[in-house]
Amino acid sequence: MGNYIENSTNKYTIVNCTSGDENYICNKLVEYNLSKVPATQKILFENINRKISDQNGQIIAGCVARMYCWHVLYIDILWVDEHYRGKGLGKIMLKDMEQTAGKKGCYLIHLDTFDFQAKGFYEKYGYEVFGTLENCPQNHCRYFLQKKLFDIIN
Repeated sequence: MGNYIENSTNKYTIVNCTSGDENYICNKLVEYNLSKVPATQKILFENINRKISDQNGQIIAGCVARMYCWHVLYIDILWVDEHYRGKGLGKIMLKDMEQTAGKKGCYLIHLDTFDFQAKGFYEKYGYEVFGTLENCPQNHCRYFLQKKLFDIIN
């Protein structure tokens, strides 16, 4: 069922989380974070998800992203159907995300990509590598990139 651990004064159980548990844990971390750095945006987590469809309504490109707490956007997924790659849809999607986020006051975007995905694509549009995770997956690299949309002025 669960793993049991103990120290000199307490016993604990480690088990799988429910979705309610996940929400609780996430909310507690957000509560702590905001106690250290107050939020600068009204909606703490705002999904900014976009898609491009063809004339038949079929999704051929999309982006899943979330602007969080301090006007920072994390792009989780940017995808273009393999039949439509090389036609500028990735650029259109990325620029649309930047404009949409910028209009909402976002000043910084970050994302990650693998060496077999789109590192050069993002660099072409002004994203800079700030970290590398080697052997993730094995014999490959995962790159973490960022782009400032504008500088914060105090």
